[in-house]
Amino acid sequence: MATLGIDEPLQLAGNKAAVFHNTITGRFKVLASLTEILADFLTVLLSVLLILQLYPFARRLTSYGSAAVVTLVALFAAVVVFMLDHQGAYQWGESLLSIRETERVLRVSYQCWIALVVLSLFFEQYISHWLPLMVVLVMAPGLILEKHLLRSAIGVLHAHGFGAQRVLIYGAGYTGRSVASALFRSASLGLTPVCMVDDSPSMAGKEILGTGYNHRHKLYVERGPLTHEQILESGAGIVIVAIPTLGRDKLASVAAVAAATGAQLAFVPNNASPTDYWIEHSNIDGLMLSFIGGPAAPFGYDYVKRAVDFALSLTALIALSPLMLLIAAWVKLDSPGPAFFEQDRVGKDGTLFRMFKFRTMYRDAERHDYSPLNTLDIRITKAGRWLRRSSLDELPQLINVLKGEMALVGPRPEMPFIVDKHYGPRERRRLAVLPGITGLWQLSADRAFLIHENISYDLYYIRNRNLFMDFAVLAHTLVFAMRGI
Repeated sequence: MATLGIDEPLQLAGNKAAVFHNTITGRFKVLASLTEILADFLTVLLSVLLILQLYPFARRLTSYGSAAVVTLVALFAAVVVFMLDHQGAYQWGESLLSIRETERVLRVSYQCWIALVVLSLFFEQYISHWLPLMVVLVMAPGLILEKHLLRSAIGVLHAHGFGAQRVLIYGAGYTGRSVASALFRSASLGLTPVCMVDDSPSMAGKEILGTGYNHRHKLYVERGPLTHEQILESGAGIVIVAIPTLGRDKLASVAAVAAATGAQLAFVPNNASPTDYWIEHSNIDGLMLSFIGGPAAPFGYDYVKRAVDFALSLTALIALSPLMLLIAAWVKLDSPGPAFFEQDRVGKDGTLFRMFKFRTMYRDAERHDYSPLNTLDIRITKAGRWLRRSSLDELPQLINVLKGEMALVGPRPEMPFIVDKHYGPRERRRLAVLPGITGLWQLSADRAFLIHENISYDLYYIRNRNLFMDFAVLAHTLVFAMRGI
């Protein structure tokens, strides 16, 4: 019979605690999913019933009896929930700044609108042609708002320890900071970073800011190598290895330490594939194959996107022209210099174009330098601080969109010296599409880092771009700007 090591009683206690905690967390996730399904069902039900009560053109349907109408509306709400489920709305583990959540709502709302329009053609005596449009216009914002409130409530519960898992991040470099930032930003996931460990002596005791732009969360780095005591003292149920280049033997050693305490192990893999290609993975009867290809978009997407960009940018320029005139006057009065700032930027396929902005820095500031990471930069004027926080300094770029040099949504255009100095094959993937006024990176906490140091959001967008995602990004940008983040 083998003798017990000195650490084994602690390991057993850690295992029991982890199993108990994972059971509680699993039940919380199930309860949260069921709550979301019920909330979505009630939101759709109440949205449609509200329209039937308020708008005269819907009374042809309500005249057939309230019980029958409620039954039909409940059936419609159930279909919407099924469609959301088919789109993966109730799967745990995907955050992406809630963009995918909004994208799914918009996609399902559009599909419902098409279905209701078709039904109205066959049942014109029951359904007004205006009813499908009104249903979508009320249902989609209602679902987006309801999901936001529900996610916020779940985030509050997680913050108080209900259904949340504590996370230890092994590796305090760029990847570790990005992991911490993403987890702090996505509180509804219930993964709370509580500790970082790094083998480098120079990193020990350093403070890591986990939520980029607002600096609301901090982590302190403990000196590695990772030990049982560090995991148990932190109470972490998950250990995330955030060192993509970690060798196999070292990873096996970390996995053994995590397993001994009952903690789950996750890691950021090292992509050894060619960096100048896009990789698709396919599981064929248990055999994982990787296919090399290029960034694909839905059929006709580029043409429809260009038409939408042109129409929306022209409309916005006309509607916002009085505001833009006032901002231009304010910029000139606030500090000497022109109201507008023009600069060469790198566009699609590496072509250069002149990008327009309202000037937010003093006239003598270096034109070809890294952009400020926050509004406290001494180069920024008083007016510029407010313009940057509200993102109104970007409004003149609607002209670039109108000219076809930029899109409303896409990766931010970089300055030529940054592309020449820092871009390798992986970074140049960002140049495969038109740059945009807004995008996933701008909505992330990682906007506190330089763009070329954090391109994962842009690469995700390029690989998965579609019109519903574009509209979701635009909607979140409006909220983001109005909140002055």
